[in-house]
Amino acid sequence: MKVYGIKNCNTVKKAIDWLKNNGIDYEFQDFKKLGVSEDKLKSWEEEVSWERLVNKKGTTWRGLSESEKELVIDEKSANWLMQEKTSVIKRPVIESPKGLIIGFDEKEYLEKLK
Repeated sequence: MKVYGIKNCNTVKKAIDWLKNNGIDYEFQDFKKLGVSEDKLKSWEEEVSWERLVNKKGTTWRGLSESEKELVIDEKSANWLMQEKTSVIKRPVIESPKGLIIGFDEKEYLEKLK
């Protein structure tokens, strides 16, 4: 199982603590340091929409100009933004055997990871 996120993100920390407390092994990739490929984004978008991956409530999105926000209209433009500003991706993204998990929701973690 692989967890993608940013190491110092509070939601990612919460998710990792939950995984550790529940004895679940994982591999972590910090996409702030290592980035995220177009192929990876497209594979995630086979399960969830690009709209779900772009965190429009986060500080990175709020820090964009209105003209920058208006350019994000489809998968291609969203993927470009997520590769340029990886902190705009909702975190964590977990590739689990039972499907992709976005963010931290303990109920979903119990359903998909236990």
